[in-house]
Amino acid sequence: MNNDLYAVVGNPISHSKSPRIHSLFASQTGEKLEYTAIQAPEDDFVGTVTGFFQRGGQGLNVTVPFKEQAWKLADRRTERAELAGAANTLYQDSEGLLTADNTDGKGLVMDLSENHCITLAGKRILVLGAGGAVRGVLGPLLAEKPSALVIANRTVAKAEGLVTLFEPFAEQTLLEACGFEELKEPFDLIINGTSASLQGDLPPISANVIGAGTVVYDMMYSLQTTTFNQWALDHGATLVFDGLGMLVEQAAESFRIWRGVSPETRPVIDELRND
Repeated sequence: MNNDLYAVVGNPISHSKSPRIHSLFASQTGEKLEYTAIQAPEDDFVGTVTGFFQRGGQGLNVTVPFKEQAWKLADRRTERAELAGAANTLYQDSEGLLTADNTDGKGLVMDLSENHCITLAGKRILVLGAGGAVRGVLGPLLAEKPSALVIANRTVAKAEGLVTLFEPFAEQTLLEACGFEELKEPFDLIINGTSASLQGDLPPISANVIGAGTVVYDMMYSLQTTTFNQWALDHGATLVFDGLGMLVEQAAESFRIWRGVSPETRPVIDELRND
């Protein structure tokens, strides 16, 4: 009997840790599956997805630059995918309809709350950036009921657009937008959702955002301390974390959606750190 087939689709894709992560999940849970990486042509994502499911594929993870295309392609979207405006998980439902989900926000919240024991309720949170990575995590962050969530971005209008979109879900959370240069006060938690760390750059923000107990989280992951996290440590941050745990946790949520089984993530995170 052939194993069920899953894959991650992106371009480029050779760096992806997803095949390793899902292989570890499968070994741990005894699930019989094969998980590969597919580099889709930038001009034929739709053909790649269609062909995968026609060959009997069971589920896809989607990474850059195709998350928005995955969202548009789907016949159905979960509420969190709808809000995120992007999808990182695709599967066919019981009626054969292509269904899109987004597990990034769940992955971030699980990493913060479960792996790092960071309480989000009642905290003042600063999120840097207003692109797709940030949009994908705002819903789950707001569901944790922080006292305030500020979205700061170079182009303020993009941050303001996210505030408008997510205001109905803010409940008691004060949800605001501002430019980088307007940040003057410390926060309990700072989440870097910009792509600056990929280039070794920093968002142009004041060190005043870091106080005596500030925790900093860079959504990028690296075997070394990321540029942003090193900056935060240099200016007195209490704890800094990168996004490796988020990567594993979002994968675990996809695995649960597909297989109905929740793998243990801590051993997988530890193994990847030691690779």
